[in-house]
Amino acid sequence: MNIYVGNLTPEITEDDLRQAFEAHGKVESAKIIKDKYTGEPRGFAFLEMPAKAEAESAINGMNGKTLKGVVIKVNEARPPRTTERRGGGGGGYRR
Repeated sequence: MNIYVGNLTPEITEDDLRQAFEAHGKVESAKIIKDKYTGEPRGFAFLEMPAKAEAESAINGMNGKTLKGVVIKVNEARPPRTTERRGGGGGGYRR
């Protein structure tokens, strides 16, 4: 299950997240999202936990907890929004 973790401090590392969440089960991956231009952390991360029961335990156990001095927000990650547009293209040359 993919888990969203928000309200992270810039000082937190992927290892910090992994250690905190491993109390609830196996963490397959931890990825802090960074700004593509500056490389600075954007304040949220995604974790992948293979066992659904362990992931749900982690969500319930970690949401609202303090990590590195801030209260974090934890929930099941939603699928990314698509940026596809529907409808006709238009804009071509007309006589």
